[in-house]
Amino acid sequence: MPVKLKFWDEQIATKFAGFVPDKGIDGFLGITIDSFEPGQLVASFKVLPEMVTMIGNIHGGCISAFCDHVLGVVLYPAMPKGSWAATTEFKINLLRPVSEGVCTASAEVIAMSRTTAVVRIDVTNKKRLVAAAQGTCLIMGPQS
Repeated sequence: MPVKLKFWDEQIATKFAGFVPDKGIDGFLGITIDSFEPGQLVASFKVLPEMVTMIGNIHGGCISAFCDHVLGVVLYPAMPKGSWAATTEFKINLLRPVSEGVCTASAEVIAMSRTTAVVRIDVTNKKRLVAAAQGTCLIMGPQS
């Protein structure tokens, strides 16, 4: 169950959900936001042949970058306008190899104050849990 949020900006959530990236890590991986609710986000990316290494799996860094991305994005509609989130740490358990299909992340804000937030992320592929992560973001308020 996500934490009760002090803020929720539906316009920002809708903007993220409709965004089609063409650069940055979200563009490189092809990350799309599939659903966005207060304190929760579901995002995905398709595993492309060019992501698969010579041993037949994608590098764990792809899944780690995916987790880091959704760790921050889930916070933006929940912060005051003009604020930004910066990952200060996250821990990930890579549980199974991924070689094809779609990776889906479910992110949930489990704690949030004025200055920090903790987010839990589960990543699935072919209905299997392939990674579990948790991270902390520093929340920087609007600068005048």
